[in-house]
Amino acid sequence: MQTAHETERNGGKLAIHTPPIVSPQAWEAAREEMLVKEKAFSRARDVLAAERRRMPWMAVEKAYAFEGPKGKTSLLGLFEGRRQLILYRAFFEPGVYGWPEHACRGCSLGADQVAHLAHLNARDTTLAFASRAPQADIARLKARMGWEMPWYTLTDSFDADFGVDQWHGHNVFFCDGDKVFRTYFINSRGDEAMGTTWSYLDATPLGRQETWEDSPQGYPQSPAYKWWNWHDNYAVAAAPDQRWVEVSDAGEAAFRNRDAGAKA
Repeated sequence: MQTAHETERNGGKLAIHTPPIVSPQAWEAAREEMLVKEKAFSRARDVLAAERRRMPWMAVEKAYAFEGPKGKTSLLGLFEGRRQLILYRAFFEPGVYGWPEHACRGCSLGADQVAHLAHLNARDTTLAFASRAPQADIARLKARMGWEMPWYTLTDSFDADFGVDQWHGHNVFFCDGDKVFRTYFINSRGDEAMGTTWSYLDATPLGRQETWEDSPQGYPQSPAYKWWNWHDNYAVAAAPDQRWVEVSDAGEAAFRNRDAGAKA
């Protein structure tokens, strides 16, 4: 049974029908029931990510040029030496609402959600943005908004060729030497979920690169939790911190013991 409550809105009162108010025991039972469904959703999401890692790739045969803070660069240059690239097409240019003070409100909201890039970089992944605004305007916007992601200027037909000339979207690429492949594309409401380290990695061909994942044979993987670090402490090719390994092992053991006790 729902319960009617009155709440203040715009100086007046609005009656809203809330869920029932129950005892702590009933609330915990309802939470456990919801948790079953949420765990099923998480498992389904993992299965979908595993299928995504097995999608076919498309070779990028055409040469594309971008302008960056250091001048002209290619699509391969956007990888910054890493094997994976997630490139978001943001709308910041003449004709876009907000120009020249702001980028598109939706793209800006997305930019505000971007996780610290060091964690992606530690998984051989680069995240970058691209717009048609000149670099001077992009630098000014980033400074104003506190954004730190690499942000490039589109100079050719890249946006039209990759489905982002009229609407935002994330294109995902993988490089093997000097060869670049398109591996995934997500836009529209799919972009809403992007922003966390995990949502970005789940969209890449290599995934989170953790041993629990269902990935094709030969994909790089390491134990979950162990590679995590403070964003200012990652070092290339560094072994996991042994003290952190011990802490994470103890945490995992505690969770396993709790779950085993709950099932007993």
